Amino acid sequence: MRLNRTQGAAVTAVALALLFAGGAVTVASADREEEPRTPDSASADAGFARDMAVHHQQAVEMSFIVRDRTKDEEVRRLAYDIANTQANQRGMMLGWLDMWGLPKVQSGVEPMTWMGMGGSGDTGPLDGALMPGMATNAQLDELREASGREAEVLYLKLMTEHHRGGVHMAEGCVSKCSVDIERNLAQGMVDAQQSEIALMADMLRKRGA
Repeated sequence: MRLNRTQGAAVTAVALALLFAGGAVTVASADREEEPRTPDSASADAGFARDMAVHHQQAVEMSFIVRDRTKDEEVRRLAYDIANTQANQRGMMLGWLDMWGLPKVQSGVEPMTWMGMGGSGDTGPLDGALMPGMATNAQLDELREASGREAEVLYLKLMTEHHRGGVHMAEGCVSKCSVDIERNLAQGMVDAQQSEIALMADMLRKRGA
Protein backbone atom coordinates (compact mmCIF):
# COMPACT_ATOMS: atom_id res chain seq x y z
CA MET A 1 0.00 0.00 0.00
CA ARG A 2 1.37 3.40 -0.99
CA LEU A 3 1.18 6.26 1.49
CA ASN A 4 0.46 9.74 0.25
CA ARG A 5 2.67 12.63 1.30
CA THR A 6 0.45 13.63 4.26
CA GLN A 7 0.22 10.08 5.60
CA GLY A 8 3.99 9.63 5.21
CA ALA A 9 4.67 12.81 7.16
CA ALA A 10 2.35 11.66 9.95
CA VAL A 11 4.08 8.30 10.24
CA THR A 12 7.48 10.00 10.35
CA ALA A 13 6.30 12.39 13.06
CA VAL A 14 5.01 9.54 15.21
CA ALA A 15 8.25 7.61 14.79
CA LEU A 16 10.34 10.65 15.77
CA ALA A 17 8.12 11.32 18.78
CA LEU A 18 8.58 7.75 19.99
CA LEU A 19 12.32 7.97 19.41
CA PHE A 20 12.70 11.20 21.41
CA ALA A 21 10.44 9.89 24.15
CA GLY A 22 12.55 6.79 24.50
CA GLY A 23 15.67 8.91 24.56
CA ALA A 24 14.24 11.15 27.25
CA VAL A 25 13.41 8.15 29.43
CA THR A 26 16.94 6.83 28.95
CA VAL A 27 18.52 10.18 29.85
CA ALA A 28 16.25 10.63 32.86
CA SER A 29 17.08 7.14 34.04
CA ALA A 30 20.80 7.80 33.60
CA ASP A 31 20.50 11.06 35.53
CA ARG A 32 18.87 9.25 38.42
CA GLU A 33 21.62 6.64 38.46
CA GLU A 34 24.45 9.20 38.29
CA GLU A 35 23.00 11.60 40.83
CA PRO A 36 25.35 11.46 43.84
CA ARG A 37 23.86 10.25 47.09
CA THR A 38 24.55 12.40 50.14
CA PRO A 39 26.26 10.22 52.75
CA ASP A 40 24.55 9.75 56.10
CA SER A 41 26.24 10.08 59.46
CA ALA A 42 26.87 6.33 59.82
CA SER A 43 28.44 5.94 56.36
CA ALA A 44 32.05 5.08 55.66
CA ASP A 45 32.37 8.44 53.88
CA ALA A 46 31.43 10.40 57.00
CA GLY A 47 33.36 8.12 59.35
CA PHE A 48 36.54 8.37 57.31
CA ALA A 49 36.27 12.15 57.02
CA ARG A 50 35.83 12.53 60.78
CA ASP A 51 38.51 10.06 61.84
CA MET A 52 41.12 11.08 59.29
CA ALA A 53 40.63 14.75 60.18
CA VAL A 54 41.59 13.88 63.76
CA HIS A 55 44.45 11.65 62.59
CA HIS A 56 45.79 14.40 60.33
CA GLN A 57 45.58 16.99 63.08
CA GLN A 58 48.09 15.05 65.18
CA ALA A 59 50.47 14.74 62.22
CA VAL A 60 50.34 18.51 61.79
CA GLU A 61 50.99 18.98 65.52
CA MET A 62 54.00 16.63 65.54
CA SER A 63 55.43 18.32 62.45
CA PHE A 64 55.25 21.77 64.03
CA ILE A 65 56.87 20.43 67.20
CA VAL A 66 59.89 18.97 65.41
CA ARG A 67 60.42 22.11 63.32
CA ASP A 68 61.10 23.90 66.61
CA ARG A 69 63.32 21.12 68.00
CA THR A 70 65.86 20.71 65.19
CA LYS A 71 67.79 22.80 62.69
CA ASP A 72 68.21 19.91 60.24
CA GLU A 73 66.86 21.20 56.92
CA GLU A 74 65.95 17.74 55.57
CA VAL A 75 63.72 16.96 58.55
CA ARG A 76 62.31 20.48 58.68
CA ARG A 77 61.42 20.32 54.97
CA LEU A 78 59.69 16.95 55.40
CA ALA A 79 57.82 18.24 58.44
CA TYR A 80 56.67 21.31 56.50
CA ASP A 81 55.46 19.19 53.58
CA ILE A 82 53.52 16.83 55.87
CA ALA A 83 51.98 19.68 57.88
CA ASN A 84 50.97 21.62 54.78
CA THR A 85 49.56 18.62 52.91
CA GLN A 86 47.63 17.16 55.83
CA ALA A 87 46.25 20.53 56.98
CA ASN A 88 44.86 21.08 53.48
CA GLN A 89 43.39 17.58 53.29
CA ARG A 90 41.88 18.00 56.75
CA GLY A 91 40.18 21.19 55.58
CA MET A 92 38.73 19.35 52.59
CA MET A 93 37.29 16.56 54.73
CA LEU A 94 35.75 18.94 57.26
CA GLY A 95 34.33 20.91 54.33
CA TRP A 96 32.65 17.79 52.96
CA LEU A 97 31.04 17.13 56.34
CA ASP A 98 29.69 20.70 56.31
CA MET A 99 28.42 20.26 52.76
CA TRP A 100 26.69 17.00 53.71
CA GLY A 101 25.12 18.65 56.77
CA LEU A 102 26.82 16.16 59.12
CA PRO A 103 28.50 16.77 62.50
CA LYS A 104 32.29 16.87 62.65
CA VAL A 105 32.19 14.96 65.93
CA GLN A 106 29.80 12.06 66.57
CA SER A 107 29.29 11.38 70.25
CA GLY A 108 28.84 7.82 71.45
CA VAL A 109 30.57 6.30 68.41
CA GLU A 110 34.12 4.99 68.70
CA PRO A 111 36.70 5.84 66.03
CA MET A 112 37.08 3.29 63.23
CA THR A 113 33.54 1.95 63.67
CA TRP A 114 32.95 2.65 59.96
CA MET A 115 35.72 0.11 59.23
CA GLY A 116 34.06 -2.53 61.39
CA MET A 117 36.49 -2.10 64.25
CA GLY A 118 36.42 -0.19 67.54
CA GLY A 119 38.98 2.51 68.00
CA SER A 120 39.82 2.03 71.66
CA GLY A 121 37.83 -0.91 72.98
CA ASP A 122 36.16 -1.05 76.38
CA THR A 123 39.12 0.39 78.27
CA GLY A 124 39.16 3.74 76.51
CA PRO A 125 41.93 5.28 74.37
CA LEU A 126 45.50 4.41 75.27
CA ASP A 127 46.92 7.67 76.65
CA GLY A 128 45.35 9.77 73.91
CA ALA A 129 46.10 7.40 71.01
CA LEU A 130 42.62 7.31 69.54
CA MET A 131 43.40 5.38 66.35
CA PRO A 132 46.06 3.10 64.83
CA GLY A 133 49.40 4.84 64.41
CA MET A 134 48.58 7.82 66.60
CA ALA A 135 51.19 8.84 69.17
CA THR A 136 50.36 8.75 72.87
CA ASN A 137 50.40 11.85 75.04
CA ALA A 138 53.61 10.60 76.64
CA GLN A 139 55.28 10.26 73.22
CA LEU A 140 54.23 13.77 72.26
CA ASP A 141 55.69 15.09 75.51
CA GLU A 142 58.91 13.21 74.80
CA LEU A 143 59.10 14.82 71.35
CA ARG A 144 58.57 18.28 72.87
CA GLU A 145 61.44 17.71 75.27
CA ALA A 146 63.88 16.24 72.73
CA SER A 147 66.19 18.25 70.48
CA GLY A 148 68.62 17.78 67.62
CA ARG A 149 69.22 14.22 66.38
CA GLU A 150 67.14 12.75 69.22
CA ALA A 151 64.10 14.79 68.13
CA GLU A 152 64.68 13.93 64.48
CA VAL A 153 64.84 10.18 65.11
CA LEU A 154 61.83 10.21 67.42
CA TYR A 155 59.77 12.25 64.94
CA LEU A 156 60.67 9.96 62.04
CA LYS A 157 59.75 6.86 64.03
CA LEU A 158 56.48 8.32 65.31
CA MET A 159 55.52 9.63 61.87
CA THR A 160 56.32 6.30 60.23
CA GLU A 161 53.86 4.56 62.56
CA HIS A 162 51.39 7.41 62.08
CA HIS A 163 51.57 7.01 58.31
CA ARG A 164 51.11 3.23 58.55
CA GLY A 165 47.93 3.78 60.53
CA GLY A 166 46.83 6.43 58.05
CA VAL A 167 47.44 4.12 55.08
CA HIS A 168 45.34 1.42 56.77
CA MET A 169 42.46 3.89 57.23
CA ALA A 170 42.76 5.31 53.71
CA GLU A 171 42.72 1.82 52.19
CA GLY A 172 39.51 1.24 54.15
CA CYS A 173 37.94 4.28 52.50
CA VAL A 174 39.13 3.21 49.05
CA SER A 175 37.18 -0.04 49.49
CA LYS A 176 34.18 1.29 51.43
CA CYS A 177 33.55 4.97 50.57
CA SER A 178 30.93 5.77 47.93
CA VAL A 179 31.85 9.37 47.05
CA ASP A 180 34.31 9.32 44.15
CA ILE A 181 36.24 12.47 45.08
CA GLU A 182 36.75 11.20 48.63
CA ARG A 183 37.80 7.75 47.45
CA ASN A 184 40.28 9.39 45.07
CA LEU A 185 41.70 11.50 47.89
CA ALA A 186 42.08 8.38 50.03
CA GLN A 187 44.00 6.60 47.27
CA GLY A 188 46.23 9.65 46.95
CA MET A 189 46.92 9.44 50.69
CA VAL A 190 47.89 5.78 50.36
CA ASP A 191 50.33 6.51 47.54
CA ALA A 192 51.90 9.61 49.12
CA GLN A 193 52.24 8.21 52.62
CA GLN A 194 53.75 4.92 51.44
CA SER A 195 56.32 6.98 49.53
CA GLU A 196 57.05 9.06 52.64
CA ILE A 197 57.42 5.90 54.75
CA ALA A 198 60.20 4.76 52.38
CA LEU A 199 61.79 8.21 52.53
CA MET A 200 61.72 8.24 56.35
CA ALA A 201 63.31 4.77 56.46
CA ASP A 202 66.25 6.20 54.48
CA MET A 203 66.43 9.23 56.78
CA LEU A 204 66.51 6.98 59.83
CA ARG A 205 69.33 4.89 58.32
CA LYS A 206 71.33 8.07 57.72
CA ARG A 207 70.97 8.83 61.42
CA GLY A 208 72.00 5.32 62.46
CA ALA A 209 68.54 4.49 63.80
